[in-house]
Amino acid sequence: MAEVCPKCGLPKELCVCEEIAIEDQQIKISTARRRFGKLITIVEGFDKEIDIRELGKDLKARCACGGTYAKDGKIELQGDQKRKVQKILSEMGYSVEMSNGKS
Repeated sequence: MAEVCPKCGLPKELCVCEEIAIEDQQIKISTARRRFGKLITIVEGFDKEIDIRELGKDLKARCACGGTYAKDGKIELQGDQKRKVQKILSEMGYSVEMSNGKS
């Protein structure tokens, strides 16, 4: 007998909980200046259900940059990566909002 998802009641292989969680999130992308005038891109607004560590690794690899993730659900990428990140997250199904950078 197939395992059943406790949230949606569908079999695990048909479960849509993660896809619904992705669509409901409102992700914000902004830039900020850090020490020595270096620019970073901040991606925030993820639910606790999303694996920030894996998503951060994927974004760093696809943007070819360094960065980090924080326990409060933020991902920081080195450089101005706003356009790349917006495109990548939109392809994944996230609803993305761009904001003006903080200086």
